[in-house]
Amino acid sequence: MNISQIIFSPTGGTKQVADIITKTWGMAVSEIDLTNVELDYDSICMKEDDIAVIAVPSYGGRVPSLAAQRISKICGNQARCIIVCVYGNRAYEDTLMELRGIAEKSGFRVIAAVAAIAEHSIMHQYATGRPDSKDKQELQNFAKKILEKINSNITETSVLQIPGKYPNKEAGGVGLVPKADNKCTNCGLCAKNCPAQAISKENFKITDSKKCISCMRCVVKCPQSARKVNGAMVSVAALAIKKACSTRKENELYI
Repeated sequence: MNISQIIFSPTGGTKQVADIITKTWGMAVSEIDLTNVELDYDSICMKEDDIAVIAVPSYGGRVPSLAAQRISKICGNQARCIIVCVYGNRAYEDTLMELRGIAEKSGFRVIAAVAAIAEHSIMHQYATGRPDSKDKQELQNFAKKILEKINSNITETSVLQIPGKYPNKEAGGVGLVPKADNKCTNCGLCAKNCPAQAISKENFKITDSKKCISCMRCVVKCPQSARKVNGAMVSVAALAIKKACSTRKENELYI
């Protein structure tokens, strides 16, 4: 039995959550990085006795389109999987339901689902410092329950009940496109690390807004902190979700 993390985590929050879950099991874990543009996803095929943790952030209540495309290319081969969506304390809406559909269409058997909180990737005042120690303990408890189910080899007799609507909510447009300021030294790390290949490799200050998915990977990777989103737009967006983010959301397990 091999364990794989199949992760889309541009800013690291989703990977933090997935790591807490898999490290609790105390077994070797391989990683398939869904932000890697050079990976041949069509060539990846699970074995039936493998376990996969498929983890993505929630973007506006949906699975990031790039993550969906790349997961769809992987051959699940009836391997059991745990789906995980991570969100910044607002709401994950249809993300888990959509992720289950994508995973099952790729041939995975979904045996558990987790919704978890991590610091918002753009508005850092929401879910600041999460996952925190309370989250870690909760996620470790989830992981133990999931491992018990894996080891029991229970044959699924009913569909896992996961919240969400179908058809899924309409995907929102991309409004927050990071731009480089005069601190940019043309090191090229932003273009190299962009999962969407939205940044020009000839001129690092040019970003294709049609390709950009507002994942903030370039902001995190810039050693000069030269890439930023429009502050006024962030303030407006933060105000719009303030009420929804004002109460601490808890992690959820569906098993």
